[in-house]
Amino acid sequence: MTQHPDGARLDPQTVAIRAGRGASGSSLAPVIWATSTFVAGSVEEGRRLATSTCASEFYSRYGNPTVNAFEDAIAELEGAEAARAFSSGMGAVAAVVLGLCSKGDHIVSQRQVYAGTQMLLQSVCPRFGIDVTLVDGADPEAWEAAVIPGRTMLLLAETPANPRLDLVDLERLGAIRGPMKAVDSTFATPIGQRPLDHGVDLVIHSATKAIGGHNDVTLGVVAGSRELIDWVWGFAVLQGANASAFDAAGGLRGLRTLGVRLRQQTATAEALARQLEGDPRVAGVRHPSLPSHPQHELAARQMRLGGGLLTFDLVGGLDAGRRFVEATQLCQLATSLGGPETLVTHPASTTHVNLLPDELEAAGIGPGTIRMSVGLEATEDVLADVRAALDALDG
Repeated sequence: MTQHPDGARLDPQTVAIRAGRGASGSSLAPVIWATSTFVAGSVEEGRRLATSTCASEFYSRYGNPTVNAFEDAIAELEGAEAARAFSSGMGAVAAVVLGLCSKGDHIVSQRQVYAGTQMLLQSVCPRFGIDVTLVDGADPEAWEAAVIPGRTMLLLAETPANPRLDLVDLERLGAIRGPMKAVDSTFATPIGQRPLDHGVDLVIHSATKAIGGHNDVTLGVVAGSRELIDWVWGFAVLQGANASAFDAAGGLRGLRTLGVRLRQQTATAEALARQLEGDPRVAGVRHPSLPSHPQHELAARQMRLGGGLLTFDLVGGLDAGRRFVEATQLCQLATSLGGPETLVTHPASTTHVNLLPDELEAAGIGPGTIRMSVGLEATEDVLADVRAALDALDG
């Protein structure tokens, strides 16, 4: 159900609660089809299932009713025709890159990107004869200038980008003719923005993060047109990074509360950003809601909510960064995001530790850069913990 009885379109937060119930019957909770394979009624039926696309009851690497329900929910939220779930966000990214591109093709991506994606582009793609050009994702003209007519197969963007929350102008990206456009929208979630509404072809999520929302599933998903998802599905069956029914059920559960969680996390992140921006021990703060964010106006145009992620740079570099993340008590030192617990991360030593110094500099990651994923604790408790950790730097 995507519309009110009077025909008005439902809010995405409402869709998130109601979507993905195709395999649940009368159960309000997702039904978990905990099986790897299914019985065929005849040889002919087995042949039909083995040769069909996205069969849901043949073999769970091909499809599974619980996983398909999660895919349907994401597709409905993103305004897509179809979706394919994976066992991780990187499984989804790899399927898009290697499923759509072949030897001799060219990819344009951005420098400000998750380190795992960057390593895939810079280490794996060249082995398969796929050329990659990295650009400043915040510069629309750089994307356009890097396209090689007849060779560029894919434009791969991430917005907001990990970890400094740089934004890509989705309207400008979607208007580029020729290549397919894919956007990793993990930080925003389907509640925060819908890239497909801006002419983008595929949207990618690490659903391990805010969509799952409880730090207990490992899950990725890609949504787009039926034609493109069928193509990605064909590669995914061979790749084998299929989502489990248990994680898909966790993803459906997470979607039910995504709206209210994201509102609370955004409110606390905005309060934290304002507090940090006025602190002399902080050199700079990034959150899309801040007027000081260099793309604040763009965020207001294409994002419904600023999200629960913020990044800041501490005066004092590496020593200050280490002391801060080790001084927090309520906020915990861990590398994920989007869950109920507030997490602090030191990107230069964890998520982006494999990047070379010049690559870290190009991504805007310094030795004192801190990324925070705001959880669901009381806002004042998080603010107090951060203040105390900052005060510990003065000791």
